[in-house]
Amino acid sequence: MTRSETLVDGFGRRITYLRLSVTDRCDLRCSYCMAEDARFEPKANVLTLEELEEVAAAFIARGVRKVRLTGGEPLVRRNVMQLVRGLSKHLGAGLDELTLTTNATQLSAHAAALKECGVRRINVSLDTLDPVVFAAIARRDALEKTLEGVDAALAAGLKVKINTVALKDRNLHEIPSLIEWAHGRGMDLTLIEVMPMGEVEEDRTDQYAPLSDVRTSLARRWTLEPLEERTGGPARYVRVRETGGKIGFITPLTNNFCDGCNRVRVTCTGQLYMCLGQQDRADLRAVLRAGGSAALSAALDEAMTRKPKGHDFSIRRRGEAPATPRFMSATGG
Repeated sequence: MTRSETLVDGFGRRITYLRLSVTDRCDLRCSYCMAEDARFEPKANVLTLEELEEVAAAFIARGVRKVRLTGGEPLVRRNVMQLVRGLSKHLGAGLDELTLTTNATQLSAHAAALKECGVRRINVSLDTLDPVVFAAIARRDALEKTLEGVDAALAAGLKVKINTVALKDRNLHEIPSLIEWAHGRGMDLTLIEVMPMGEVEEDRTDQYAPLSDVRTSLARRWTLEPLEERTGGPARYVRVRETGGKIGFITPLTNNFCDGCNRVRVTCTGQLYMCLGQQDRADLRAVLRAGGSAALSAALDEAMTRKPKGHDFSIRRRGEAPATPRFMSATGG
């Protein structure tokens, strides 16, 4: 594939990673992610499974090597395994990796099938092992189902990475035990600063915990050995000498992570966001339904010229407009 055929933005960054949201719906209501009374897109606005596959195929034809299915919660989408099976046909034929991010509540029913389709690793969003704290954060009593999903994934032979949002006054005290639990089961863990997306009931300043402080605290407990590995993504990694496992740090607020960005996001309604923290988007649904695959490929080229150098995230108090008005669940995690 020549450079002219690959997707390259205005800063010379090759786009090799697509995060494809299959639904904006979720069976949890995590307080930092969405409102309790969240409104979801009507069915007519949502891409069909066939359209989602066609969009992904267009990106793969233009050099995308990794596709991650997201939501909302991707496994609540009816017949989602049809899409997974369709995309799995591209593995080894342009696509290097097919994966997903999930809250794991539905994972026990799908883990074995995901492995059979060529999925090798998944990310599981989990902020606490305390059922009371889980119910307070997620507004649903579902920790047991989540842990059952993690068990099923490991039993199926999937590699699991835990994603944990650091929340002030909620789970900071539990982060060391979460790390020990994850590393003890062969799972790495990535810590994430809360992202100021969408108007939620809580004050963002009451949620935000800088990971620089968390890392300093962890370094008093363990020996953190910085790793040079880069995935093209935002995480920076250390290995914990005492456990042998890795910790990732995603810091959109304390340390802008955008210079090497290789990714874009497509929502379940076909809106292509060139940057998670910006509002500019391209309507791929309209292009696809009006002009088909050829028009879709041309639209991708035009969109890449508008991909910004970085985001504009900042924490604001409740009552002030959030940095990005759409919810994380609407964009895809």
